[in-house]
Amino acid sequence: MARVSRRESRRRIHRRIRRKVRGVADRPRLAVFRSLRHFYAQVIDDAAGRTIVAASSREVGVTDGGNRRGAAAVGRRLAERARAAGVGTVVFDRGGVKYHGRVKAFADAVRKEGIRC
Repeated sequence: MARVSRRESRRRIHRRIRRKVRGVADRPRLAVFRSLRHFYAQVIDDAAGRTIVAASSREVGVTDGGNRRGAAAVGRRLAERARAAGVGTVVFDRGGVKYHGRVKAFADAVRKEGIRC
């Protein structure tokens, strides 16, 4: 029996989540991706097929994306940009990873800044 890699397992879970989670113009999808060093997030309108706003820990001003403090900083920055773009409500796409640690810290920071998800 072949072993499934951690990456393939995450992708399979993400595909299963994406069957239900769709972003539309009035409620776009907030997608997250975390690597070992960085944290990335995008607000996506799936109907139009375009990214509305994005933020990552690779930008200037975010010290570290590999921990919860860095993920929360990305969340605050993304929420600020989303409000400026007129987005108030999103559907959260955790990207196939557990809602725990950096992903939870990010989502809490976004909610604290006034974006409903």
